[in-house]
Amino acid sequence: MQTKVQAAHGLPRARAPALVGAFTLLLIAGPFISLAFATHWRNFHFASGDTGSIGVSLGYSLISLVLIVLLGTPLSWWLARQSFRGKWVLEATILLALLTPPLAMGILLTTLFGPYGPIGSLVARTGVELTNSAPAFVLAQFYGALPYYIIAARAAFEGVPRELEHIALTLGKSPWQTFWLVSMPLARLGLAAGIALAWVRALGEFGIVLILAYYPQGIPVKLWVNLQDIGLPAVYPLLWVFLLVAMPLPLILGLASRRQRLF
Repeated sequence: MQTKVQAAHGLPRARAPALVGAFTLLLIAGPFISLAFATHWRNFHFASGDTGSIGVSLGYSLISLVLIVLLGTPLSWWLARQSFRGKWVLEATILLALLTPPLAMGILLTTLFGPYGPIGSLVARTGVELTNSAPAFVLAQFYGALPYYIIAARAAFEGVPRELEHIALTLGKSPWQTFWLVSMPLARLGLAAGIALAWVRALGEFGIVLILAYYPQGIPVKLWVNLQDIGLPAVYPLLWVFLLVAMPLPLILGLASRRQRLF
């Protein structure tokens, strides 16, 4: 009898978090629901240059994502596994890159990679411009998304028990084999989350791209141009495309990692 009374009193308490959670989800979904009703489906068409911006964003985002994974994964593992004097300086640098406003980061990158910057002027001698060019676009996305991936990947590697890595080493595996056969598979969920986050961040980067690589125009900058030149109705078709191309990769990586088929 007492158990039933306690269960009856506990039921409203259990419902409270569910109700708050449902309300929070409704708040998150609200803008996307309103987008579905605000879109003029009978007059749904792209503005001039929209299809080009889609190709620019998809192609260069994939390139930047590959660079982020190739360069960010070893750094993340190193930060997760090594202890050394001055490590806090590296950690602070990554946080500084993460917390710097995108427009400010764009100005900083222009100072470094622009035509009058130390690196930009040097590279320009080879005929490659690091502003308003394809390399500049990839560079902007790289800087915008890399810190997010490093933090997520580092947390994933820190969650791998070191004892398992030590066992692999004692069984004759090399450090490189231990990394691929033990560390990477066990960190797959966190790495998949980091890749998905980096993809969305790179694809949606606006502030840095606006300053460093206004041309070629990707989806975020083209959305802003359409809003300024044509108006709000011209934004909706490209916005739908952005949502449709941004979501599949996180979903695929999430499903693949949970089924243990990612690595």
